[in-house]
Amino acid sequence: MSNRQTNSKFQWQQRQTRRPLPLGRHMKQIPPAYMYVPVLGISGILAYGYYSCLDEAPLTKRKRLIATSPRFERQLGDEEYAKLLKQFKSKILPPEHRACITVRRVGSRIAEAGKKFSEEHLPPNSISSAPYTYTVVRSDMANAFVLPNNHVFVLTGLFKYARDEDELAAVMGHEMAHNLARHVGEKVSNSFIISIIARLSLIFDPSGFLYMVFLPASALLHDLPHSRDAEVEADHIGIHLAAEACYDPRAASRVFSAMKESANCNRTSKMKRKDPPEFISTHPSYDSRLSNFEKWMPDALAKFDADGGLKCQRIRGEMKLARKRAAELAARRERMELGMSRPQHYDPFRDEQPQFKW
Repeated sequence: MSNRQTNSKFQWQQRQTRRPLPLGRHMKQIPPAYMYVPVLGISGILAYGYYSCLDEAPLTKRKRLIATSPRFERQLGDEEYAKLLKQFKSKILPPEHRACITVRRVGSRIAEAGKKFSEEHLPPNSISSAPYTYTVVRSDMANAFVLPNNHVFVLTGLFKYARDEDELAAVMGHEMAHNLARHVGEKVSNSFIISIIARLSLIFDPSGFLYMVFLPASALLHDLPHSRDAEVEADHIGIHLAAEACYDPRAASRVFSAMKESANCNRTSKMKRKDPPEFISTHPSYDSRLSNFEKWMPDALAKFDADGGLKCQRIRGEMKLARKRAAELAARRERMELGMSRPQHYDPFRDEQPQFKW
């Protein structure tokens, strides 16, 4: 074989080695198209569901997601109400107890204000028309909450900070605002969506690493900010409900100032620990809330002083008489229960501004 033939054969072999791989070998390195079909399909369904469930919060006009129906939320509220009645059974105060009478009287006025608020700011049938229930629980914990379908719970530890009816109305207005704004449904909807996204991450990363990173990230970047937004919204709506019911909206600042002072006093000089940063808290800081009240107060006071203040002057006069009657009835009942005669110094109107110590 000549040198020329040998060189030609060698060049032909080099060209063969540089020839691109067949198309099939390249395709083995790319995931098949059918693997993307369920991912794209589920993503499309989620996007459609998200935009179809977008809602606008009352008063603040905040955009939020609510995928639950009012009927479902009411059912959740009724189920939780039955559970709590069993849990607190031995600690629930009787309806004729003075604390219950006060909570029921203040709550009824806030509920009427809430009814007017829902007519002005909410679509029809979005809020339950069921009558409110009021349950007062003997407890050292300072707390109050309202379940869907209008179930109000007040723990007596709250009266360390709510020292008169205006201040109690500020707290109850805040809690009823959560119910009016459907924050429970909003929270359930967001948890459902985040749960689906977390599971979808396992398709892209079967090892679960992305799933483990996503959960705490979603809590920090979504759940906690959303919780603070809901609290701010309830504060805003709450002082409007209190003002509409002719309770002094400035009482909200007094309540949270008292809570702030108590929190500061509870920190011993030995520990000297500070509050956690607001961005890792479910609630705004006391300073933020007090600043918000100051910002919203002119509008709330305008509602409180509407018609030159004549309406609320008349209603607050009626409140004063109701407190006097309640004080007299409570004292009479206590004497009958203890078999005591009326003491010499008894004054049926001594408690025009009741101090709640139960």
